[in-house]
Amino acid sequence: MKIIVPMAGMGKRMRPHTLTVPKPLIPVAGKPIVQRLVEELAAISPEPIDEVAYVVGRFGDAVEQNLIAIAESLGAKGTIHYQDEALGTAHAVLCARTALKGSVIVAFADTLFKAKLELDQSKDGVLWVQQLPNPEQFGVVKLDGSGHIVDFIEKPKTFVSDLAMIGIYYFKSGEILEKELQFLIDNQIIKSGEYQLPDALKNMTEKGMVFVPGKVDDWMDCGNKNATVETNSRILDYHKNDADMRASDTVVENGMIIAPCFIGKGVKIKNAIVGPHVSIGAGCNIENSIVKTSIIQENTHISDAHIENSMLGKHVDFTGKAEELSLGDYSTQGL
Repeated sequence: MKIIVPMAGMGKRMRPHTLTVPKPLIPVAGKPIVQRLVEELAAISPEPIDEVAYVVGRFGDAVEQNLIAIAESLGAKGTIHYQDEALGTAHAVLCARTALKGSVIVAFADTLFKAKLELDQSKDGVLWVQQLPNPEQFGVVKLDGSGHIVDFIEKPKTFVSDLAMIGIYYFKSGEILEKELQFLIDNQIIKSGEYQLPDALKNMTEKGMVFVPGKVDDWMDCGNKNATVETNSRILDYHKNDADMRASDTVVENGMIIAPCFIGKGVKIKNAIVGPHVSIGAGCNIENSIVKTSIIQENTHISDAHIENSMLGKHVDFTGKAEELSLGDYSTQGL
């Protein structure tokens, strides 16, 4: 089984956090978003993952080596493929053409999920969906009486289905998918200036291929700061009983950690209350402060502050009272 992860977007809705690192490498509960995504996919795959193919922009060698290391942690090969123009989801997947061999999972790297399901390899494809009360903001699928997917509708203005596509797909044949994606390119089948994956899916079902929905127990968005902080809280709840949520060398002096929290290595908490639902990266120093429902990345110093529903990047130095923050790497702010 191969996993293709398109992640070449600029992450504009997550700025300033994506000015120095691509969005999928932002940590949630102590792990990069993309690492949590591929680990969940590996857990539901009936076959070992032999390759994780990342479709990226020009993020630099350090980012690429990080991604390859994530794949290798699963016992898989990591490969890097470039999408230099934002030409749509179908184009992004086709950029990883060499990985479109055999069984393939395609997973866009701005979503996380929890599922207790078996992947039905007897079907030509599985599209993971979430039942939503207001699905009009998303692409949805329509089913026939047999539970097979017969149509794909992007952001419908009138109700046709409440099953929203979450951006995770299984294909029994990567080779067939490659041909259908190339067909869109060759025939200039474009919507809003982009080649769209649902157009290829529709062609495949019209040719008699059978796609079924795969339902998830929980779907968590990482599209912007508020959504990512909320997802961090939910992931912490799922892992609240894990033994590795708090590093053994954490120093707490006249302070308190309210679970669930992730605390990285070398963190010092002095005269401070941290939690619940806080993730703190390695080397951080929190003093004379209250921090709730937030993500604090590595080597950041917070003092004399009250922080909630916030994201702070690496090497931030913040002093002063604030209710809600979104500060990128190397920021300095104080009273």
